Amino acid sequence: MSGFVTNIEDKTLENDNFREVIYTADHGQIVLMKLLPKEEIGEEVHKVDQFFRIERGEGIVIINGDEHHIEDGSAILVPAGSRHNVINTSSDSSMRLYTIYMPPQHRDHTIHKTKAEAEADEHDHA
Repeated sequence: MSGFVTNIEDKTLENDNFREVIYTADHGQIVLMKLLPKEEIGEEVHKVDQFFRIERGEGIVIINGDEHHIEDGSAILVPAGSRHNVINTSSDSSMRLYTIYMPPQHRDHTIHKTKAEAEADEHDHA
């Protein structure tokens, strides 16, 4: 495919998986995510820059110890090497978001239906 065009908001809101890689190029990757109530991505550090966009829900993002409230429409850029976590603080609603890795971090077309499935996948990262 030459490039990628989609309605990212619709795709993100329709996604029902913890993680779904929808497009991978040589220098970037788009990944849809859904966090269940009170679920978090988990603290991590990448050697690449990462962008998040929250399409539904609310919570917090922690970047190098600094905590920020996030909600529908929030955009987050996590610089390479930064310790970070995204947490859904709702007790009854899922958070829908997408992330862009620059360069890619997951195998193309990866789908993890749950966080547990993602954590168990030893071959996940590209």
